[in-house]
Amino acid sequence: MEQAIKILIVEDNVIIADDMQSMLEEIGYEIVDNVIVYEQAEEVLKNNHVDLVLIDIILASDKTGIDLGKHIREKYNIPFIFVTSNSDRATVENAKTVKPNGYLVKPFEQQDLYTSIEIALSNFDYSEKGSGEGTAVDKEEVVSNSVLKDSIFVKKQHLYYRIQFGDIQFIKADNVYLEVNTIDKKFLVRSPLKDYLHKLPKHKFYRAHKSYIVNVDHIDAINSKDIMINNTLIPISKEFKEFIISAMNS
Repeated sequence: MEQAIKILIVEDNVIIADDMQSMLEEIGYEIVDNVIVYEQAEEVLKNNHVDLVLIDIILASDKTGIDLGKHIREKYNIPFIFVTSNSDRATVENAKTVKPNGYLVKPFEQQDLYTSIEIALSNFDYSEKGSGEGTAVDKEEVVSNSVLKDSIFVKKQHLYYRIQFGDIQFIKADNVYLEVNTIDKKFLVRSPLKDYLHKLPKHKFYRAHKSYIVNVDHIDAINSKDIMINNTLIPISKEFKEFIISAMNS
């Protein structure tokens, strides 16, 4: 099942914060909360799932947005973007110490906000907890994806959707693209099949054929040459057939 990206806004100017929330909701993001101080943000992060945080550097509290950025780097493995009116050298240098995943200067347009979020999500390396460093993205790629705990981000049109691993039934290779089949939808991803396999839980996903990865939880039937998942026949290798039969008889 698809889930919209969940965003926390930390901004002490209520008018700007409300405007940001309206712009984000219009695009299709989900706002977890809209807070004005460090302590409130800390509480929201502790008690809610958040995919990305937008942070004003100057907050209505003793602790700044940079303090919050440091807290996120130490405690959570999610991207954050500084949204600020300050672009002087000292502020930028101070902000760089906590390795933000974006730096957006006010005033900005909806497209600026959208672009910053998309880039932050696509570049963020979820595989290294607390690293704060993203991986490079090929400019020619039409789709990006990143792993997050029990799910994976897949881009469809102009948004990144969070898909639970358990909802993925099988993945089919088609030239340079992969067709990710979930219970009720299909997503197109640009990636080699073997690289994508490394992003998935090893005890659930197996390469059943040179062109297919399958989630064993979704196998409905098997014969000498194929398995069936959701009325789709998928060719399997001899090794995978023997593995499934062995698992059935154990």
